[in-house]
Amino acid sequence: MHGRVIEIGAGDGSAFALYPATVTGVLAVEPDDYLRALAADKAASAPVPVIVAAGAAEAVPAADASADAVVTSLVLCSVVDQSAALAEARRVLRPGGVLAFYEHVRSEHGVLAAAEDVLTPLWKRVAGGCHPNRDTLRAITEAGFTVSDNRRFGFSVHPLAPPIAHILGHATALGRGAA
Repeated sequence: MHGRVIEIGAGDGSAFALYPATVTGVLAVEPDDYLRALAADKAASAPVPVIVAAGAAEAVPAADASADAVVTSLVLCSVVDQSAALAEARRVLRPGGVLAFYEHVRSEHGVLAAAEDVLTPLWKRVAGGCHPNRDTLRAITEAGFTVSDNRRFGFSVHPLAPPIAHILGHATALGRGAA
């Protein structure tokens, strides 16, 4: 990763320490006041310049084509409008810019997918709007991104919990604006 990065849903700023020296600056967008304050504290000791700003994924406070990369990490499950958030990512990316994503997604296993569908209405109320049954990879391609790599895997936060499907990958924005 290099150049100017916009991190959407920066949370408490835990990822700031991971940016390489090839990143010239990060605009960290976070809608939650409490998490944004924690992120501002971590920005002060980040290895690259980080500006923390209030904002939502559906309305990123940045100019068109102002970023070389957009990063989302466990964000696209909880945005109100996934297609609007991805359209904003395309808007702020320069042509050829990269969307780097790490998200949990709908299971490919029928029983688990059905359980996710049943649990989603309650889960999104108690888990900050999280929809565990979203097909985020499809949403990324439908938003006009070309997926260059993608790895799907199961991850469990606890040994007794079933592994939840996740994806990790990169996609390229071939042009600006909504698809």
